[in-house]
Amino acid sequence: MSLPPSDYFDASFAGATQVVRIASFHEAKIFARRWVIRDKEPALKVLLRRMEQANSSATADSAIRELKQALACRGMLVTTSALSTP
Repeated sequence: MSLPPSDYFDASFAGATQVVRIASFHEAKIFARRWVIRDKEPALKVLLRRMEQANSSATADSAIRELKQALACRGMLVTTSALSTP
């Protein structure tokens, strides 16, 4: 399931030099898997489990919103203003 262009978002791990563009539900799950492996945080494991069990577009949309919220809470959601800052 691909996201509309207005729903693409960028994420980055703390201290990482590269930004990851997340443009589909599949890419979101891959990012979440790697994030769980890296941080081993129980709340992230629950989020990943929800994403992997999503079986409808409504559930997938909800899971992506949760992922974006988790990224934003941890300062990992990259905004366009953050990208344009030298």
